[in-house]
Amino acid sequence: MASALETKAKEAYFDDHFELALDLYSQAIGINPKKAELYADRAQANIKLNNLPDAVADANKAIELDPSMSKSYLRKATACMKLEEYQTAKAALETGAALAPEDSRFSKLIKECEERIAEENGELPKETLEEVPTNVVPAKDISSVQDIPDPMTVAAPPKSTYRHEFYQKPEEVVVTIFAKGIPRECVKVNYGEQILSVAVNAPGKDAYHLHPRLFGKIIPDKCRYDVLSTKIEIRLAKAEPIQWTSLEFSMEVAVPQRINVSSVAANQRPSYPSSKPKRVDWDKIEAQVKNEEKDEKLDGDAALNKFFRDIYQDADEDARRAMQKSFVESNGTVLSTNWKEVGVKKVEGSPPDGMELKKWEY
Repeated sequence: MASALETKAKEAYFDDHFELALDLYSQAIGINPKKAELYADRAQANIKLNNLPDAVADANKAIELDPSMSKSYLRKATACMKLEEYQTAKAALETGAALAPEDSRFSKLIKECEERIAEENGELPKETLEEVPTNVVPAKDISSVQDIPDPMTVAAPPKSTYRHEFYQKPEEVVVTIFAKGIPRECVKVNYGEQILSVAVNAPGKDAYHLHPRLFGKIIPDKCRYDVLSTKIEIRLAKAEPIQWTSLEFSMEVAVPQRINVSSVAANQRPSYPSSKPKRVDWDKIEAQVKNEEKDEKLDGDAALNKFFRDIYQDADEDARRAMQKSFVESNGTVLSTNWKEVGVKKVEGSPPDGMELKKWEY
């Protein structure tokens, strides 16, 4: 069954029916999820459909299943070059070239990556280079199949039981995937210059995949992740200390520029655009607002919330982790800053007298 679907998928691909090929490859993978070639070929269909992060994820899976298959590295490099991730592409091409030294495509693309990298570093004038080839055709001919039935209708995948969110600091972005009881060996995380690829495949649970093109570039060697009892926490090291307005890249969102503090004179105030003839001292207004907030008299829940915010703002990294973990695991009934105590066990809920604790499922 899987081999018949694979044959139909290849025929659909060569007839330029890329969406149909993608669906057929996905069906074949559902039947035979351990065959690396299916992922490598689906990566090529994703490249044709410009689903570039998906293509990188498929290529990574193919490499994981069969590290000796050279075309997986070619697929990954092609997608990464289209994403302008030339360092990641070059590394994949060098591995692929070692596996298939007779294939001239690797050396050609390595040279192009080097030119692009030099261009980014300001070592070469910007020139028009050849477009990255995407129509990669396997060397062996595909035998024709008679009496091909109508393509199957692919059901929409079930809604994932996991969810994710992110927060950031000047130097890193922290992505949290809320997934309970996942063994570490069931989690695969890969990083590119501007790609995050996460796959969660735990026995008895729905498979989960997250592979966005990120808002900004990261430093893969400095990224790491932890698998905890209730979540997967991924720390992405920013390549530049800029503010990410979202986790995923969008052509409509401009990347904010980093301020070069050394270029601003100490006595020079930043100017703000205004249509009014009278200039407004925004620094003075900001100071007034901060003083008003400091002197504001709060009571009840507002005072309590402000108290907790102040603790969190002034806490170190371990204390913040302890506060987050204790608050989530206790369903909002415990807030601890002692990571040595909280980090080694699950925090049980402690409801107020006369109240009943109910589990929070997400």
